[in-house]
Amino acid sequence: MFLFGIEHEVAFLNKEGKFADFSHTKFADFNQIIAKLPTYQSDYPQLRVGDAGIKQKRWYIEGFERFVDSDKPIDCLPKGIEIRTTIHSNIEAVINELSESFRSLCKVAATFGFSPSLISFNPYKTVFEPQPPLNDYEVRRRQASPEKQTAHIPMLTYGPDLNISVSNLSTERVIDIGRKLTYYSPYIVPFSYSSPFYNGSLWDGLSVRTFIRTGKRPAALVFVQKPEQLIDSIPSLTKIARIPAEVGRIEFKACDSCDDFSIYAALLVLLKGLVLDKTLPGRATIPDAALHQLSAKEAFENEDIFQNSTKVLQAAEVALGDDPDVHYLTPLKVLLAKRKTRSHELIQMFHHLSSIEEVIKQTYQV
Repeated sequence: MFLFGIEHEVAFLNKEGKFADFSHTKFADFNQIIAKLPTYQSDYPQLRVGDAGIKQKRWYIEGFERFVDSDKPIDCLPKGIEIRTTIHSNIEAVINELSESFRSLCKVAATFGFSPSLISFNPYKTVFEPQPPLNDYEVRRRQASPEKQTAHIPMLTYGPDLNISVSNLSTERVIDIGRKLTYYSPYIVPFSYSSPFYNGSLWDGLSVRTFIRTGKRPAALVFVQKPEQLIDSIPSLTKIARIPAEVGRIEFKACDSCDDFSIYAALLVLLKGLVLDKTLPGRATIPDAALHQLSAKEAFENEDIFQNSTKVLQAAEVALGDDPDVHYLTPLKVLLAKRKTRSHELIQMFHHLSSIEEVIKQTYQV
């Protein structure tokens, strides 16, 4: 049996119509929104609360936590609000819950002057440097894992975790699927591209997020139960599950954000098909950074990327057979046929509007 979930990061414009990032947004600005959203007791224990206590609900503030001398954070520099779904056995239920949670978030956020904006890389900031600088405890804490060492990168990026697990698979098999998704990631991610802005203007490509992030950060992450099951790699491919519900989960982390949630449904079905597929031979423990950068620049306009994306989609479709979920793949077929991404639309809008804010105001039709 398959299980699915999504974690979706939402960036905002503030009431002045400016991009609400860590440089001029406080934790309290977003926390007032979270405070007015409901808690569902039945969500637990499948949703992780975490030591910091920030992740109490289906919505929580995503940001960079600051510490003094213990694992209890004293502050959190915010970048946006993350929505996470509960675990479902079918994709339709995941998308319905995500859509409902998103509508609830937008309704409350609007009362404080915040509106959602489709962004996958901060359109104005090119670096994140914590202020004040990291203290000795924080420097030591960051050495704990490859992901903590690159924790500054996610402060600039926005994207989903597409979560999938299958019952009764061995740890070796789950890790093999993680390696497969890592290998084919450069051909999967163009379906999501939505980050053509950089340093206040258009970037020379389609996904700044992919260009800068993937390689330094994982494409896929596999949660295992025991320390001896971990594979030593930079970035990590494996991680110890923090709650029982995470054991055996594969998180595909390399996609840009999507404001059309039907693309998330399509991508989850694509991942499902790739889990079932027995024909694609590629495996990689770490993402190919150079190939991701080529993909980020050219996407389906590059013949190699186009051909391999087509091969991946076709392999997934064949593996799914008569599975009723196969119809969800249609939006990906349309993108391939047009050789276009969401970034192409955003670029076209920018040429017309000459303003990043005006472009992202028109994303997310709530």
